[in-house]
Amino acid sequence: MSGFQRVAGVLVGIAAYVLMPTSGSAGPLPSADVNFPKFDAPRIELGQFLFFDPILSGNKTVSCATCHHPKFNTADGLSLGIGDGGIGLGTDRKVDSANPPEKRIPRNAPALFNLGASEFISFFHDGRLEVDKTRASGIRTPLGGEMESGFASLLSAQTMFPVLSASEMAGHFSENDVSKAVRQGVLTGDGGAWDILAKRVEAIPEYRSQFDPIIGSDKPIHFTDISDAIAAFVDFEWRATNSPFDLHLRLGQQLEALAEAGKQLFYGDAGCATCHSGLFQTDHQFHAIAMPQIGPGKAAGFERHQRDEGRMRVTGNFADAYAFRTPSLRNVAHTSPYGHSGAYGRLEEVVRHHLDPVGSLNAYLEASAVLPVEVGKGDFAVMRNPEEVAKIAAANALAPVNLDEQEIGEIIAFLNALTDPQSLKGALGIPASVPSGLPLDQ
Repeated sequence: MSGFQRVAGVLVGIAAYVLMPTSGSAGPLPSADVNFPKFDAPRIELGQFLFFDPILSGNKTVSCATCHHPKFNTADGLSLGIGDGGIGLGTDRKVDSANPPEKRIPRNAPALFNLGASEFISFFHDGRLEVDKTRASGIRTPLGGEMESGFASLLSAQTMFPVLSASEMAGHFSENDVSKAVRQGVLTGDGGAWDILAKRVEAIPEYRSQFDPIIGSDKPIHFTDISDAIAAFVDFEWRATNSPFDLHLRLGQQLEALAEAGKQLFYGDAGCATCHSGLFQTDHQFHAIAMPQIGPGKAAGFERHQRDEGRMRVTGNFADAYAFRTPSLRNVAHTSPYGHSGAYGRLEEVVRHHLDPVGSLNAYLEASAVLPVEVGKGDFAVMRNPEEVAKIAAANALAPVNLDEQEIGEIIAFLNALTDPQSLKGALGIPASVPSGLPLDQ
């Protein structure tokens, strides 16, 4: 029995448990029902190689795993990471002095748990990739009508964008064929950035032979075939559905006393479930909660500021200023730092922020962030500007909540009960090598 077959059998067994009601909650609990894609073993196993292979970056030095590594629970452990132009992994990653980044990654690397579930209808902190039934394609993407077609899912479409980012995977202007295509705006079609990467993969015999039974031996590899495989792997590898909370929902298994008290608060008087609703504790909506802004911010090429106005950048609606997507809380105790900019390095800090968002914003301590030393200078420009801080505060839509120290501890205990230990390890793990022969982030 292969590793895939063994793990798939376990996951199918979990999904087959009889659902049982729970009682004693201060408010309605989410349903334990979840809809994941069907297993596709050849595509998943191929996606494992592609996820860890640096072949998909312009300079062949960065893989998906560089910023979403199992050692750091599918992220990188940093408030704001270093993609292209970095050396090392996770909190040890540093700038390559011989080839420093042209641009900084402006937002925190999110965790990857349960992203294949059908309830995930938007991606990125600002939701710029999302389900949109008013469009012919069924989705809104940053490329609009220029987006490639043929990908199998929204998650597959999401995996197509990091390879186009200069700060993440594409690289500096003019230093490789991918970065040149991106800078010139040639992304789709023959000779576009995605086509260049697909041809790289096509030229590797082992990859070509693995694609043959999936797409047919007479069909050229398209980047959507690559993205479909990566999405299938991400979906299979990091399904977090066996936490104490899941067992509580499915089997009526009791939570530990402190976590049970925290659950009562979470779904009751603390109001956490107003936004963190559903099985994976997210309403998939966008809210302004006065999160501190650190790092280079999100700005157009002609702009010179370090603000990140969040959802407003997507919709153009001033009501969406400083609003960001509600993150899932699965494995949240292990996915620090927190917030769109990773402003808080500890779970307790971000919990306390939710109790008094504006007060917490105004009292923000720079030591809360986890930043590489070499690139940390200037990262707090917004937080040192009273006018910018006031703008973030004015957009806040989250009312203060009064909890005592005991209750804060109970909330944190419940958040720990959302941890699925097996999902932190991953299902298949890191391959020993990849078909390109390039070195892996181990």
